[in-house]
Amino acid sequence: MVPQKKNHEGPMPVTDEGWWDSVLADEQRFIRTSARQQSKNEGQSREAPPDWQMAKDLYDQDAIVSLKVSGYNRGGLLVDGEGINGFVPYSHLVEVVGNSDGDHREKYMAEYVGRTMRLKVIECVPEDGRIVFSERAAQAEAGRRRELFDTLVVGQQVTGEVTNITDFGVFIDLGGVEGLIHISELSWGRVAHPSQIVSLGQSLKVQVLDVSPERCRVALSLKRLFENPWESAGEVYGIGQVVSATITSIVSYGAFARLEEGLEGLIHSSEMPLGDEQVVKDLLKEGQEVQVRVLHIDAEHQRLGLSLKILE
Repeated sequence: MVPQKKNHEGPMPVTDEGWWDSVLADEQRFIRTSARQQSKNEGQSREAPPDWQMAKDLYDQDAIVSLKVSGYNRGGLLVDGEGINGFVPYSHLVEVVGNSDGDHREKYMAEYVGRTMRLKVIECVPEDGRIVFSERAAQAEAGRRRELFDTLVVGQQVTGEVTNITDFGVFIDLGGVEGLIHISELSWGRVAHPSQIVSLGQSLKVQVLDVSPERCRVALSLKRLFENPWESAGEVYGIGQVVSATITSIVSYGAFARLEEGLEGLIHSSEMPLGDEQVVKDLLKEGQEVQVRVLHIDAEHQRLGLSLKILE
């Protein structure tokens, strides 16, 4: 459930290639691995190297090209055609985004071999020997990407559809360009996995954090549409105050409890009325409503100490 709060007017974060590399680490590793595998295959078959000018033209024109799937790995598909070849990341396929575990991924990847796909070039890096394609981008008409990048600006609120959910974030289709909400930008609170916050096919309003037309990337945020509850936590909650909370997760040393959306605190096991040989799971469960006492608030570091020992 997306919280309904006022828009957050705080400063926008600065994003750069280091930020992008970190949030897309898994996908980039798959792409690099596939590029090496592709080069090895080319050497064995003595195929001509890709026509880089053709690839650049396809990218600049945001054109759609039809290519045949020649192979696959866990990261995605290898595709080729006359004068051009490259890689389609798993997250940029239309049909299989809901089948992300290992067994399903291998099965669906294999079914693509021999199929001809309509694709767009979303990344062309001659120095790395890498051409990356997207089936999702090809769902929009040719030239649509350029139109979108001409209108997208940092701070803008846009609406898109959730197309893929990964461990590190959520991909959003903006109507011809896919943006990424990194897991750290989903909520002001703790997020164990993005699927806790959003679901596939969900229509979502988000805020643009960064636009990189040359890399065909858009960084998005969900949490920045709402106020940061930590900024007012010290005013809303007082030390010693008893409030209602919901248990969100159980850990070996205690439990985390949510006071409001985006504001969670730790109940250490030493602050629980545990009996002899009793552990946290014997006392609490996720989703349980409890009364807690506020022990301390560190808004700067987003830390909140809670206790179940109300009378003390």
